[in-house]
Amino acid sequence: MKPVNLNQVRKQKARAEKKARADANAAKFGRSKAEKARERAEAEATAKRLDGHRRDDE
Repeated sequence: MKPVNLNQVRKQKARAEKKARADANAAKFGRSKAEKARERAEAEATAKRLDGHRRDDE
């Protein structure tokens, strides 16, 4: 049987846990560049539409 370096095993386990946590956060919070651009464009269009309906006497 080959000896096992416990430090390496501990670090591998920590890396795997960190990767799993990162993947979960990416799925929960992550948005693609296209999604961010689409949401920004929608917000700008909404703001422009609201400004277009603004009355001048206010």
